[in-house]
Amino acid sequence: MYPPTHKSLVRPRSSLSTTEENRLKPGLGRSAKWCRPSLTVLSLAGACAFLFVLCLCLVCALVVVGRNFARGGPPAVAIQPAAGGSVKSVNSANVIGETRTVIQTVEDAAGKQTQISRIPKAVQPIDPVDLQEVTLLSSDRYWDLVNSRQKVVFRPGKVPPLRDDDSESDDSVKSVQFATKSAGKGSTTAVMSKVIPKLTFRLPAFIKPREYNLWLHPHLDSKRFTGKVSIELDVQQPTAFIPLHSKRLNITATSVFRVQKDGSTVPVKVLQTFAYDPHEYWVTEFEKPIEPATYHMKLSFEGSLTDRIVGLYQSSYLDRKTKKRRWIATSKFEPTYARQAFPCFDEPAMKAKFKVTLYHPKTDDYHALSNMNILETTDYDDNTMMTVFAQSVPMSTYLSCFIVSDFEFMSKPIIAEFGNDFEMKVYATPDQLEKVEFALDAGVGVTQYYISYFQIEYPLPKLDMVAIPDFVSGAMEHWGLVTFRETALLYHKDISSAINKQRIGSTVAHELAHMWFGNLVTMKWWNDLWLNEGFATYISYKGLNAVYPEWGMLDQFLTSDLHDVLKIDATLASHPIVQTVENPDQITELFDTITYSKGASIIRMLESFVGGEIFKQGVTNYLKKFSFSNAVTDDFLTEIAALVSEVDVKHVMETFTLQMGVPVVEVKKISNTQYKLTQKRFFSNPSDEQGSYEDSPFNYRWYIPITYFTNENKDAVETVWFDNKDTELIISNGLSSTTEWVKFNKDQMGYYRVNYEDTVWQDLARALDTNIDVMSPSDRGHLLNDVYALADATQLSYDIAFDFMDYLQHETEFVPWTIASSALITLRNRLRRVDYYQTYLSFAQGLLAEIYGTVGWVPDEGNHLKNRLRIVILEAACALGYEPCLAEAVRRFDEWIAEPSNRPAPDIRTIVYSYGIAATENEATWNKVWELFLSETDANEKAKLMSALAMSKMPFILQKYIDLAWEESNVRSQDYFSCIQSIAANPIGETLVWDYVREKWPALVDRFGLNERYLGRMIPSITGRFASQIKLDEMQTFFEKYPEAGAGAAARKQAIETVRNNIQWLEGNKEIIGQWLKNRPTEE
Repeated sequence: MYPPTHKSLVRPRSSLSTTEENRLKPGLGRSAKWCRPSLTVLSLAGACAFLFVLCLCLVCALVVVGRNFARGGPPAVAIQPAAGGSVKSVNSANVIGETRTVIQTVEDAAGKQTQISRIPKAVQPIDPVDLQEVTLLSSDRYWDLVNSRQKVVFRPGKVPPLRDDDSESDDSVKSVQFATKSAGKGSTTAVMSKVIPKLTFRLPAFIKPREYNLWLHPHLDSKRFTGKVSIELDVQQPTAFIPLHSKRLNITATSVFRVQKDGSTVPVKVLQTFAYDPHEYWVTEFEKPIEPATYHMKLSFEGSLTDRIVGLYQSSYLDRKTKKRRWIATSKFEPTYARQAFPCFDEPAMKAKFKVTLYHPKTDDYHALSNMNILETTDYDDNTMMTVFAQSVPMSTYLSCFIVSDFEFMSKPIIAEFGNDFEMKVYATPDQLEKVEFALDAGVGVTQYYISYFQIEYPLPKLDMVAIPDFVSGAMEHWGLVTFRETALLYHKDISSAINKQRIGSTVAHELAHMWFGNLVTMKWWNDLWLNEGFATYISYKGLNAVYPEWGMLDQFLTSDLHDVLKIDATLASHPIVQTVENPDQITELFDTITYSKGASIIRMLESFVGGEIFKQGVTNYLKKFSFSNAVTDDFLTEIAALVSEVDVKHVMETFTLQMGVPVVEVKKISNTQYKLTQKRFFSNPSDEQGSYEDSPFNYRWYIPITYFTNENKDAVETVWFDNKDTELIISNGLSSTTEWVKFNKDQMGYYRVNYEDTVWQDLARALDTNIDVMSPSDRGHLLNDVYALADATQLSYDIAFDFMDYLQHETEFVPWTIASSALITLRNRLRRVDYYQTYLSFAQGLLAEIYGTVGWVPDEGNHLKNRLRIVILEAACALGYEPCLAEAVRRFDEWIAEPSNRPAPDIRTIVYSYGIAATENEATWNKVWELFLSETDANEKAKLMSALAMSKMPFILQKYIDLAWEESNVRSQDYFSCIQSIAANPIGETLVWDYVREKWPALVDRFGLNERYLGRMIPSITGRFASQIKLDEMQTFFEKYPEAGAGAAARKQAIETVRNNIQWLEGNKEIIGQWLKNRPTEE
């Protein structure tokens, strides 16, 4: 049903309406005073007029019928989408003489799309002239407006229908298509253009930006920004149009100039400009194709600082001295958000130089920062300053950055082994400047290490790091101006724990590694994102290990990256490291554990088998060869392969980059001197092996570097290759008749799991029970992780896994205990509803009792790993219900709540807060902690309180917390998902959050957007512990109700698979584990 017709419209030409509005009114002709014919004359005239009209109608009807008959189609009928549906898009229109076929896609309420052919009359392209608002019109009236070369404006979601006619087609005829663009608040303009069929998701490669001259003015008072940009373009072949990226911007002017040989410019005649939303383009179409040359494209634009915390946006903090809120403008552009700050060629390969000018308030200590050093700061007007920055090196748009703030900084010099020395600065709000010292020290240390390791100078004249109060990611590697969440940059010894300190160090090391991997050399397209993120992740361990060797970072790779990705890569929801991406949502999805952690893991494996020096030289060669340019995976592998002759490096690595999944090597002992190895793809759910998944170029087989050592010499490591074409591999080198056991995958350097026969697992367990020092902490951690994962996947009996864990009574190292505690807590979550739950808790508590007594509650000054171990043990003991741990946590909580200024030590603070809240049944106590959370200004302390508040066992309190968290004045948008996920991790809050998210989903999408990957990933974090068919049905119903997943499509797939696996796991293991616990020997 159409809405009411806008009164400003004339009656459609084909209408025979007899409504009061359209009926001929008396008094519209000549005045009756001077024209009074007789009644007879009137009667004759009326009769003639009636006969004339009747004949005319008959003739028109015959013409219409004849034309429709000739076309073989029905009379023209205006077709609407089904109830609740909408016109999705107008896809194409072929001009054929005097007729044209238009293919229109209509979407119904259920999301089903139908293509309808329609035929209007021939039209000409629309010029950007008169604007006329249309809220309801017939198809004929629509084409009247088109033929009159007027812009046609529709209210949002009310694109009018076209004629439902058929026509002949001619593939040789050029297309005319429709796009829409904003025509002011609440309306959309339909634009016809012949170039739309030529628009693809990727920008034309023959148009290359060379330089941006950008002026930006964030208006902090009005929460908007204005800007101008002049882009120098190298157009390398004739073209009728230039597309570039723009989203959420109001572009107010566009002009194009050709640069003459003498340097002067002449304007180019523009036919029209329009937005093409499917590709987030702003398209400039010319009257005639322009020739290859250099051009200047100039655009003026404006946008909002308040839409979301990506692009150019506002952030704020509360000044502790004045108690006033201070506003700043900042930016976050990766992967595709630069287009929300200024029109640009927003692809990583479109590198260009930047000249930036920022405008900012003259008062209140405001200043501007960008990627490059400041050339000058001058008055612009009475209230505004203008800061001009030096021209940048060539870089991708997502690396540009702009900040207007009143922040202060601390600095230190970087003494560079190669290139010039330069200064590093760390900025923060004035109240928190004292907290930047650790990040500054870490930053200086790792940067000097990278310059030495890569043997390549840092190419910019300065390097700043800035703590932003509102930041959607952990940090972002904008070149020369790296931005961080406050929790990822600010450290205070009286507030921050050992976990906080290491997180800051790791994040700083990761982002600064990007100055080379990602910035100096950038992936050519997002499908090779791992070249950025995988390298930065792995190299950050080396950098941090060089600065803080006592932290044992190289061993921690297992617990921080490797084991997490091995779990995800064993599911059908995984994906290859290198994969095709075709829209911004898919690009955003790529920033996941596979890209970061699997990428880092296979690079770690690569270094282990080619050797450290060869790897280092290959990396340096790669960075030098592709400096200020772009590369693909093959480019990097080529540089390494050129230095290695013993093995086909490319082939080895491609079996890990071009197919998803992780192999499991199965070991069968033939004799003391001989073992047989086979390989297959490892699935966390064995039934997935019979499921459907994408084809692999290697048929899910891998070229695996097999390393091993024996009881006779743990330092004598053998290496052999398991070719993906071979069905089995016989191992005998280095083995003798006195070999008691063989441990494969030394320090878990290879990206594969190992499963032994039961007797070999028992041999390894006895060896550790006798002397844990026969293996490194990494090897012990590897065995614990594999034995649990294999039992979890029913490829090994839980009897073997639980028996293996007995050795933990001798374990004192951080890495093995981190792995063991994670496994024990995961089992607790899965067994909550079984009748032997308390028996399981008793078993787990028994494993922890001795180490709990060893670590105690008092931190060790200066012993980082011991303090990390303490946190792991106390958290596990309390989580598993160990009464001495719970009692001590409550005692310390009560002391703190009585005197909040006397806070627990930073390392145990989260544990005390959390289990104190969990134990209280007093709403007033929860409210007191809530008020402390609201008034806290330190980001790390605030995070501890936020997670602790979610531990309440009172459902009405948790529901109140869910509602309070929605208000941004309570919980910042950047922290919202963490808060909700903390509540969902509470068994009492799990269902409350699930119900809330399902009910509030449209509001969540409206606030954060489907392109927000953290919104999509919230779903598996909430549903990850579901283990019933009822919950699985609820999930599927929810996904059917809201089929648009955006950047959360993969997360939904992962969520469904996880719950299915949980259901099958419980069915397959419940009785086995119960029986083992029942039969296990107990100490009297």
